[in-house]
Amino acid sequence: MNYEERLQNVTILGAAGKMGSGILLLTAIEMAELKLSPGNQQTYLLFAVDVSDDALSGVMKYIRTQVFKLAEKRIVSLRILYKDHKNLVDNAEVIDKYVDDVVSMIRYTTRIEVAYQSTLIFEAIKEDPALKTDIFRNISENNSHDPWFFTNTSSIPITELDEKAGLGGKILGFHFYNPPAIQKLVEVIRSKHTLAEVEEFAHAFAKKLRKIVVPSNDVAGFIGNGHFMRDLLYATSESEKLMKDFTFTEAIYAINRVSQDYLIRPMGIFQLADYVGIDVCIYIMSVMNPYMKDEDLHSPLLDKLLDLGVKGGQFPDGSQKDGFFRYEKGRPVMVFDPEKKDYVSIDSFKAKVDENLGAMPAVKPWKVVVNNPDKEALLTTYFKEVETFNSLAATITKAYARKSKAIGLELVTKKVAGNEEDVNTVLLTGFYHAYGPINDFVI
Repeated sequence: MNYEERLQNVTILGAAGKMGSGILLLTAIEMAELKLSPGNQQTYLLFAVDVSDDALSGVMKYIRTQVFKLAEKRIVSLRILYKDHKNLVDNAEVIDKYVDDVVSMIRYTTRIEVAYQSTLIFEAIKEDPALKTDIFRNISENNSHDPWFFTNTSSIPITELDEKAGLGGKILGFHFYNPPAIQKLVEVIRSKHTLAEVEEFAHAFAKKLRKIVVPSNDVAGFIGNGHFMRDLLYATSESEKLMKDFTFTEAIYAINRVSQDYLIRPMGIFQLADYVGIDVCIYIMSVMNPYMKDEDLHSPLLDKLLDLGVKGGQFPDGSQKDGFFRYEKGRPVMVFDPEKKDYVSIDSFKAKVDENLGAMPAVKPWKVVVNNPDKEALLTTYFKEVETFNSLAATITKAYARKSKAIGLELVTKKVAGNEEDVNTVLLTGFYHAYGPINDFVI
């Protein structure tokens, strides 16, 4: 079965979620490229499976809207594609035709049985090993079409899923980053048994999607969460140290500011935890922890927040839910206080904390640095200057940067990543950092 044949009948599990809907969109567009190629008379079916009809209804609207936007951008090439359709007179008709052609391949359903006919299964359901295993086994035992499974898990070892579901190597970790339609990075993870042809297809598919592929070894958490979870645990421990002299809200603000402003990241570490979801972070750590023999990936601080109902995450429209912070127009304006069980305005203590953090070298914001052609020189100069400062902010920044580098190096030492460049690529591309954690800026 060649590339085109493998994509003639595809199922997306968890299609109504943020990850699943993005995977659905990308797959639909790739299948349309094949379906609309000159002389192709094949039928293409794409099944969007989820547990809720209401959620699937929302995905229908999302897909149509996104395909319409894409068609507007590609109108020149689409006019060439539809040049033999004499009834399509103006651009609007061409766009509508393309949208109809793409969405006509998609079938929305809550019935998992449709996957019994598919040759390729993309899975983006809850990060639950037992649930994934049961679903994979069910499909595999009832599907006579030699299906391959691409799981979007960000933490569960692929070999475990492979062996427990009895897939015989017909599975591969294909970890998109959020949101899949925009993020360029895909982590590809082989199980011990993954068939060569499955991996070859994965690379061909990623190339067609114009994704940057980074291979990760099959260690729980892989490269991305392997760094992020440990980075987050370090930040929580550092904030707890600050609570000797600061309140909870002040300490969270301080570490978040250092990790964003002084480490020059797109958002602070606790904002990132909110974006992913505090509950999700806790669950990922719980999945990873049994595989970690020499460390404990667990945070009582995160547990405390979750016990108080503070989860973070995002609403269906992409807006940020309350977590460590409460947000206005995407910006944190308040910090949750566990003692008061309520949010406290950052403005009420910002000046005090900033004064206690003390002096730091002048630093340009992330959005200025990230695409600066002189980025290397700018960062080298900045971190050399940081080394000469003895303020609290400088002390935290230097220690944090060294810890981030140590985490990255450990991922290589423990053979999670093949090399330092792969670690840096994941943080640069998947997390939009301005520089990789393994660098010569910090000694």
